[in-house]
Amino acid sequence: MINRRNFIKTTTLAGVGLGLTSYAMAGNSGSQGKRVGIIGLDTSHSIAFTKALNGADAGGQFKGYKVVAAYPKGSLDIQSSVDRIEGYTEQIQTYGVEIVGSVDELLTKVDVVLLETNDGRRHLEQALPVLKAGKRMFIDKPMAASLADAMAIFEASRHYGVPTFSASSLRYIKGMDDVKSGAAGKVLGAEAYSPCKTEPSHPDFFWYGIHGVETLFTAMGVGCQTVVRITTEDTDVAVGTWKDGRIGSFRGLRAGKGDYGGTIFGEKSIVKLGSYNGYNPLLEDIIHFFETGEVPVQPAETLEILAFMEAADLSKKKGGIPVSVESVVKKAEKESKKALRF
Repeated sequence: MINRRNFIKTTTLAGVGLGLTSYAMAGNSGSQGKRVGIIGLDTSHSIAFTKALNGADAGGQFKGYKVVAAYPKGSLDIQSSVDRIEGYTEQIQTYGVEIVGSVDELLTKVDVVLLETNDGRRHLEQALPVLKAGKRMFIDKPMAASLADAMAIFEASRHYGVPTFSASSLRYIKGMDDVKSGAAGKVLGAEAYSPCKTEPSHPDFFWYGIHGVETLFTAMGVGCQTVVRITTEDTDVAVGTWKDGRIGSFRGLRAGKGDYGGTIFGEKSIVKLGSYNGYNPLLEDIIHFFETGEVPVQPAETLEILAFMEAADLSKKKGGIPVSVESVVKKAEKESKKALRF
């Protein structure tokens, strides 16, 4: 059994939220193969990644990695996702991808995995056999449908010595390079927005708002202490206060269709973000991760993104009062302990 106390210490800091522990385990030693497997054909991401990797014009930045096999399921009871599986299964086969009948069968045919299932509730159960098999894995958004499940996935990752990470492609929105390079100076605050369609099986922001929340955290970094959510007939905004007094906010656009962006307030300049930069920047980072085991997004940041969204959901339920990120983390820690039996 993994030492859960030590794991929690590496991912949380009392009174601060989630910590900054570095995480770049190499997993299996030696050269990794280049056969990619996909779990979940209920999202357009599966097709987009396969087209980029397997297409005749696949660039050298993808280092010869090809999708060779896919397990279609996928969401089981979210109808909008279930309805996509048949069509995407047919489409992905045009790229020479073999369809298999189980995750276990998939793992006998591939070296690395893209966990694409649209339903975050299934991610923990589908991630565990991949990690146990020693295969590096990217988990598409949301990493899980709860902070507790995400903690359990990272705990399993550490237990088996196999790295994993999760990210939204909106982390790479146009303009963010200037922020990350320091061209705008120290980030003093930020506002981000994205479409925010909801799904009853997931906390509000987990389903689609996560794109804009991840944009916010890419600019602000970790350290959010409290979250207040303002929800009216026309407004859905979550405002976070960071430990150094900085303010960051996310606005969910209920009628938004492809509307992504934000404003980053730097010491030297103000950066206007947008537009969407496509899947390739994320896919390049995924391939680098498959090659090296180096994660581009640390677990602490991913966990704090989910904690921010759970805190926002709780603030809404409590009528818009401030919610401590630390309190959300402590609750999730207790729940995550029940999820694993190594």
